Amino acid sequence: MKNNSVLYKNFDEIFLDEIETDYSSISEKVSQEDERVFINDDEKIKVIANHFKGIMQALGLDLNDDSLKGTPQRVAKMYVKEFFSGLNPVNEPKITLFENKYQYNKMVVEKDITLYSYCEHHFVPIIGKVHVAYISKGKVIGLSKINRLVQYYAKRPQVQERLTNQIAKALRKALGTEDVAVVIDAVHLCVASRGIKDTGSSTITVQYSGKFINEETKHEFLELIK
Repeated sequence: MKNNSVLYKNFDEIFLDEIETDYSSISEKVSQEDERVFINDDEKIKVIANHFKGIMQALGLDLNDDSLKGTPQRVAKMYVKEFFSGLNPVNEPKITLFENKYQYNKMVVEKDITLYSYCEHHFVPIIGKVHVAYISKGKVIGLSKINRLVQYYAKRPQVQERLTNQIAKALRKALGTEDVAVVIDAVHLCVASRGIKDTGSSTITVQYSGKFINEETKHEFLELIK
C-alpha cells in the first residue's frame, strides 16, 4: 500500500493519484501503525473541496459570489458524509438477528426499498427500487437492517450489476443461508439526462440463489413484488 503521509503536509498540493481510493477493502480493524496512512473524513472533505474549487474555477464560475463561495465545501461534505459514505467500512450497518421462534419457513419479502446510488462512469444518480427476499434457516433479520444494508452498498460509485451481487452476498453471509433473492429496477440518469436522453427506460438486475433458483419459488417471489 502506498504511504500517504504526504497528505498531512499541504492540502493545496494534494493530487488525486496520491489518495488511497479503495476504501471498500479497508478492514474496520486498522492497526495504529496503518491509521496514519488513511485520511479521516474531515481531511477527505478538505481534499475534495480543494479539487472541486478547481473544477468550478475551470468552468469559469465566480467563487467570490455569495451563492457559490461555499459550494466546494458543501459538495465535499455531501460526497463524504452522504453520497459516498458507503466507501467507509466504519459505516457498515451492524446486523441484528433473532431466533426464528415462530418457525416461519416461508419467504420474507422486503419490497420497494428506495434506491439512490451513483453511476461510477459519470457520477450521476441511479434511482429506483430494490426488492429482497430470503427464507430463514433458523435466524431472522431486523427488517430495517435490510434497508440499511441496501443503502450502505448503494452509497458509493456503482454499477447496478455489482450492487445487486453485493446486496445478495451480504444477506447470505448475515443470515447464514443461500436462500436469497434480490431484484433492482432503476433509472440511470447517465441514460436519462445525458447521452441518448431516454427518460422512458429502466434497468432490471436480479440475483437468485438457493431455493430461489427453483422456478416455482422464483415465480412466487416475482408475483409478490409486482
